[in-house]
Amino acid sequence: MGKVAGLDSSSEFTRIVVCDTDTGAVIKQGYAPHPTPEGEGEGKRTEIDPQAWLMSLGQAAAGGLLEGVEAIGVSAQLQGVVALDHGGNAVRPALVGNDKRAQTAAADLVDALGGKEAWAQAVGSVPQASQPVAKLRWLARHEPEAAQQIAAVLQPHDWLSWQLLGRPGRHTTDRGDASGTGYWSAATGSWRPDLVELALGHQVSLPEVIGPSEAAGQTPEGLLISAGTGETMAAAFGLGVGPGDAVVSLGASGSVSAVHHEALADPTGTITSYADATGMHLPVVRTLNAVRVLRGTAELLSCDLEGLSALALKSTPGSYGLVLLPYLEGERTPELPHTAGTLAGLRRESMKPEHLARAAFEGMLCGLTDALDVLRDRGVQVRRVFLLGPAAELPAVQTIAPALFGAQVVVPEPADYTTLGAARQAAWALGAAQGTLPAQEPPRWPAAACQLFDPGEDLPVGQAVRQQYTAVRDQTHPDAF
Repeated sequence: MGKVAGLDSSSEFTRIVVCDTDTGAVIKQGYAPHPTPEGEGEGKRTEIDPQAWLMSLGQAAAGGLLEGVEAIGVSAQLQGVVALDHGGNAVRPALVGNDKRAQTAAADLVDALGGKEAWAQAVGSVPQASQPVAKLRWLARHEPEAAQQIAAVLQPHDWLSWQLLGRPGRHTTDRGDASGTGYWSAATGSWRPDLVELALGHQVSLPEVIGPSEAAGQTPEGLLISAGTGETMAAAFGLGVGPGDAVVSLGASGSVSAVHHEALADPTGTITSYADATGMHLPVVRTLNAVRVLRGTAELLSCDLEGLSALALKSTPGSYGLVLLPYLEGERTPELPHTAGTLAGLRRESMKPEHLARAAFEGMLCGLTDALDVLRDRGVQVRRVFLLGPAAELPAVQTIAPALFGAQVVVPEPADYTTLGAARQAAWALGAAQGTLPAQEPPRWPAAACQLFDPGEDLPVGQAVRQQYTAVRDQTHPDAF
């Protein structure tokens, strides 16, 4: 029985899963936490010595976890920056994806290239604080001495793969991670070194972008290392989503992504045009408000999320006319960074806990449907919606979502799909290298066990709830869409 491993180095931990090469069955797993990045408590910046990722990897793989493994796929947090000097040493601690210090730098870059549309046409996205291109601009402005030493720029998955390979002279990355940098075009499949120079002030070495089934190389011990990718792309690959599938991730904030046949250029900046881990594209739309809406409402009603769900199901669709616009932290879709939430439709008969509870669920899901419609309006087909995150298990979400999304809702059983996606990629690269798998077709591992929820006869009811929500949204924010 052949074995491959998937490794995920997130912002908080390293997780490793060892799988059967042919079936994808999980054989064993490993886990180790990361130290807290500097500045985490401030909510403003996060940076970490990348050696901490290697130490965590070693701890997760302790006890012979990787014994007998033939190939490893590496996934990691998106949009971090590991800046190296000419000797291959880190110039400074790695800047992690959710560092917010580069907001002004991102705005400066938008102006420097001539506006949002110019950026969308160039690389399929508009600079944001999280992107490496904005971080490089921030370094050039705030740490010029460190910036001048930068000779190469890698992201976390690139750096980890390079370390596992013994620090060869060649750096590699994949389409997925490259598409999040702000200086690689998913439409043309090429770097834009001029945008790196615009941000940093000088040219640097950029990694070679290799194909989904290609290998980055072999470790000194002979282990094959696949191309690797970012966490979002690895999770989609682990789920096995394809054209016609969308993925809605329910965290404190929300994201909606879908597999598409082409890159999308969006001059508004609402869509970020990522590439996926299979050779297709993965446009993503984000909202600032998802489960934080439910948690806030639950605190107001002195219950937990399960209790909020039970309350909501005591109400009826439309929440007796109560509408909650869920913009509690401002909003990205639509772009309303300085707005606040709105509770509309208050009448004596609607002022009951169960109606507020249902309005919270409907408001959160309508906000995510707005994001889904951004993709649909650009020609992205959505026949199934995969719901991820613990909140996807709530009965109120499963009851309300299908009719609002207007599609079958799929709730996969809880699993670490990011590491599974990385392992599946390792199996693909190994098979392609050995000639047992075609380079164009990944291994057919069994699909995840799922619960299915169809809109059925509730579809007209969902449309009525959307109309009620949209009327309040458009009256409150007439220029939002």
